[in-house]
Amino acid sequence: MSELRKDPVVDRWVIIANERSKRPNATAPTIKSNLEEPCPFCAGHEAETPPEVLAYRDGSTRADSPGWRVRVVPNKFPALASVRDIRLRADSPYHAMAGLGAHEVIIESPTHCLSMSELSERQVEDVLRAYQERVIALHDDPRWQSIIIYKNEGSAAGATLAHVHSQLLALPIVPSEVAQEWHALVAHHDATGRCLYCEILDHERTDRRRIVIESAAFVGFCPFASRFPLEIWVMAKKHSPFFHTIAKDELRQLALMLRQCLRRLAGIVDASLNFILHSGPLKEAKREHYHWHLEILPRITKIAGFELASGCYINTEAPEIAARQLREVSL
Repeated sequence: MSELRKDPVVDRWVIIANERSKRPNATAPTIKSNLEEPCPFCAGHEAETPPEVLAYRDGSTRADSPGWRVRVVPNKFPALASVRDIRLRADSPYHAMAGLGAHEVIIESPTHCLSMSELSERQVEDVLRAYQERVIALHDDPRWQSIIIYKNEGSAAGATLAHVHSQLLALPIVPSEVAQEWHALVAHHDATGRCLYCEILDHERTDRRRIVIESAAFVGFCPFASRFPLEIWVMAKKHSPFFHTIAKDELRQLALMLRQCLRRLAGIVDASLNFILHSGPLKEAKREHYHWHLEILPRITKIAGFELASGCYINTEAPEIAARQLREVSL
């Protein structure tokens, strides 16, 4: 059984999950995307995963059988899982609680595809809609303080299976990274009456050097303090704290922009990447101050000793140069 433990010095939670060491590890950077490599996420192998909690299917195919476009299943090796007793225990300077959570896998394609950039616009839209539906299903559960949606694509980004997938983790705590961002946004709004992310968007749309692509509803840009070369953020022009509340037409526009950003990135470098969806906190009183967005983090450079020691990243390419390169990619 996993456990949540709190670092007594830096107020950071850590998940101790011994069972995840048993995960299959079939990530192979040399596999070509045009080769089919059957794996637990491929159509026809549904019995190798836990029963689905959501699937988009064609026709009248039955659950946990082929015929799906996107499929969501509980993680077979969850970092956190449903438990009865979650009481916080304090043992001298140490605080811990049982590893309660909901850990799900969003399988993005029935065929053995290795990159989200290879999916069609319809497929990307289905994936985003699955995110939305699962967040809505979990949102009102009083146990959850935060829901994290993320993608590990490629071995350097932490993927243990190459087949395109992303993950959702509902937590009974607010992780320090999420809390730090949230407190900064609240402080800025209290001081100025404005959303900090809205101000960032206004500045980027005026400056334009770091913008990669812009549509009627969204802006894709390389952030001013990028942590990684070619890092891209996708942000809605309309202020909204929650990803799961966006309308159907906005979801379609987001799918188009996300796919274009990923394809531009793939046109420059064949790299592993992480993808993180930042959405508003579930229980905070001032959650309307939040502004949801997506972050695409190519793992071109490695996090090493300096980053671990300082929390400060070293980026070898200015975001202004990265944005120009991304704009120049021919799709």
